[in-house]
Amino acid sequence: MVQIPGSDVIGLVAAMVRAGVIAPMRPDKYLRVMVAGAREGRSVTSGFAMSAQRAPDRVGLIDEIGELTFAEIDSRANAFAAALQDLGVETVGIMCRNHRGFVDALIAGNRIGANVLLLNTSFAGPALAEVVDREGVDVLIYDEEFTATVDRAAQDRPQARRIVAWTDDPAAHAVTVEALIDANAGRRPQAAEGTGRLILLTSGTTGTPKGAKHSGGGLGELRAILERVPWHTDETVVVAAPMFHAWGFSQLVFAASMACTVVTRRRFDPEATLELVDRHAARGLCVVPVMFDRIMDLPEQVLARYSGRSLRFATASGSRMRPDVVIRFMDKFGDIIYNNYNATEAGMIATATPADLRVAPDTAGKPAVGTEVRILDAEHRPVPLGQVGQIFVRNGSRFDGYTGGGGKEFHDGFMASGDLGRMDADGRLFVIGRDDEMIVSGGENVYPIEVEKVLVTHPEVAEAGVIGVDDEQYGQRLVAFVVPAEGGSVTPDELKAYVRENLANYKVPRAVIVLDELPRNSTGKIVRRELQQLAEG
Repeated sequence: MVQIPGSDVIGLVAAMVRAGVIAPMRPDKYLRVMVAGAREGRSVTSGFAMSAQRAPDRVGLIDEIGELTFAEIDSRANAFAAALQDLGVETVGIMCRNHRGFVDALIAGNRIGANVLLLNTSFAGPALAEVVDREGVDVLIYDEEFTATVDRAAQDRPQARRIVAWTDDPAAHAVTVEALIDANAGRRPQAAEGTGRLILLTSGTTGTPKGAKHSGGGLGELRAILERVPWHTDETVVVAAPMFHAWGFSQLVFAASMACTVVTRRRFDPEATLELVDRHAARGLCVVPVMFDRIMDLPEQVLARYSGRSLRFATASGSRMRPDVVIRFMDKFGDIIYNNYNATEAGMIATATPADLRVAPDTAGKPAVGTEVRILDAEHRPVPLGQVGQIFVRNGSRFDGYTGGGGKEFHDGFMASGDLGRMDADGRLFVIGRDDEMIVSGGENVYPIEVEKVLVTHPEVAEAGVIGVDDEQYGQRLVAFVVPAEGGSVTPDELKAYVRENLANYKVPRAVIVLDELPRNSTGKIVRRELQQLAEG
C-alpha cells in the first residue's frame, strides 16, 4: 500500500478545510456521501453523486434550458444510464457542446462502467470517422448540428447507435437523450462490473488527435488545485471552456465535486459570458486563453456595462496567454487570473498566480504541489538555469498510455511533456513552445513563440502565428501570419523591420502573410498544419 507522507496529509486536510470540503455535517449525511462515493468507485464523475447527497437541493447546473439541482442531475443520470445499459453499451462517444446533455451522457457512461470518449466538436467527418472506428465506439451521443458529420462517421461504423443530445425539434429524431431519460425515469442501472476508461483526445494541431487513457488523478491533484486557486464549496462558477477538452472537462468535474453551481452556455460569446458572471454573482470563471482575448477586444462602452466584482478567480489553460491581454484584463477586473500549464497526459503541471503574472505575464507559473519539473537537453542532462530545454514532469497523474498504442517518453521516472521551456531564478516556468516547433535557421535555434510575442506588441497587429518552413540557404526560416488590428494597415515589410528592431536578424520572418483570422481549434490553439498548408500553397 502506498504510504502518504504525514506532511502531505496535513497540507491536504488544511487545504480542504479552507475550501469548505471538510465542514461540519450531520453524521447521517456524511454516511450517505461516503456510500455514494463508494458506489461510484474511482469514476471521474463520482463528485456528482456525492454532491447529490451533500447538497441535493442546490442548483448544480444552469444552461440555456434552465436549472437542474444536484438531485435532478443524479436521477437523470440514473435513468439515462439504465437506458444505455439496456443497449449493451461498452464505449460511448460524446460530441456535444456545453449543456445538460453532455453532463447526462458523461455521468451515465461512467456509471455503467463504459469507456467514455470525448469528441472535439470541430471534427470534420473523416477525422471523426477515424477516431470513432479506432476507439470502437458503439453509441454516439451528439448535438443535432453535427448530424452531417456523424452521418459521415457512421458510414464506416454502421453498428454504432446514435442518440441526439441537443435538438430544436425533438420530433425530428427517433432517439434523443431527453426521450430516453423520460422513458426510464425512476430506474437505476445495475452495478457496473468494472470502471471504464475516460478517453481524452490530444489537441491534434499538427496531426490526428491521439486518445489519452486516464484512470483519474488523486488527492495530490486536489491539493494542488486548492492550494493555488481560491475555489470554495457551494459557490457559482461560469464554465465557458469547452467541456469535451481536458481543461473544460476538469473544471466541470471539479466544480461538481465541490458542490458548486456550474453556469454554462453552448457557444462562447464574450459579452454574454460577462453577463452570466454578473447575473449569477459567479465567484469563478473557467476559460481558454483566447476567450480572454475576445473579452478584452470588446468595445470600451460594452466592457463598462459589467463589473465582474463577484469574481475571485478567472482560471485558464489550453494554449498560450498573451501577456498584454493578461495585464489589461487584471487592470479591468482585478488580480484574479490563474494561468494553468496542463497536459492531457500529465494533468496539472504548473500554475501562475496573479502575483506571478504581474511580475512575468508570460509565465506558466511554479510547479504544482506534488509535481517536479526538470529542464533537460537532448542527452537528458539538466540545462543551466535560464536556458531552454525539454520539459520533463513527474507527478501523481495517472496517464495510462494512448489508445492506439504507445506512450510518452520517460527518463528517470519523468515524462516528456513535448514542450520546450526554461526556469527563472524564482522557480517560475516559461513554456517556449512545442519541441517539434523549434527550427534551426543558419545553425541557430529559433523558437516561433519569440517572434509571435514581438509581433503582437505592434499596435496594428491583433494576432500572430509563426511557423518554420524549409529554406535552401538557411535550412529553415520563419513565416509569420498576422491578423491586423481593427483599422490597421501595417505592411509586411514594416513588420519585418519591427521584428529586426527587437530580435536578432536570423529571427526575422522570410515572409509575413496577412489573414482575416488565424485557424484555431476549439481551445484556441493555433492549428499549425493549416498554416503550413497556406505557406506551401
